[in-house]
Amino acid sequence: MLIEGLYEVIANENTEKGILAKVHLHKDHEIFKGHFPGNPVMPGVCMIQMIKELTEEATGKDLFLAVSSNIKFMAIINPEKNPDLQLAIDITEEKGEVKVKNTTSFDDTVALKLSATFKVID
Repeated sequence: MLIEGLYEVIANENTEKGILAKVHLHKDHEIFKGHFPGNPVMPGVCMIQMIKELTEEATGKDLFLAVSSNIKFMAIINPEKNPDLQLAIDITEEKGEVKVKNTTSFDDTVALKLSATFKVID
């Protein structure tokens, strides 16, 4: 985990297309003190890192983000109000690449949609 203690995976199940993970954000993590003081917001780059780490765990491969063809931040993730996230990650592996389609949500709110290609690190 690149940012130790930021989140914990509380459930992770395989689906036909990939994985469905439930994650709990630690609202007292140091990163939220700077982003932003008094109004914590989950940084987008941390969300992308989380998706990468969950995909690495699912595939058993070390990955490097090569292309992010579509990233839509649709709602603010405040760890004090919505610490529990659900990440649906569809995974397709082909020729040294891993293609990912992700939808991250809390309650009934979609917070992030991402389509990306990761290169497999040898």
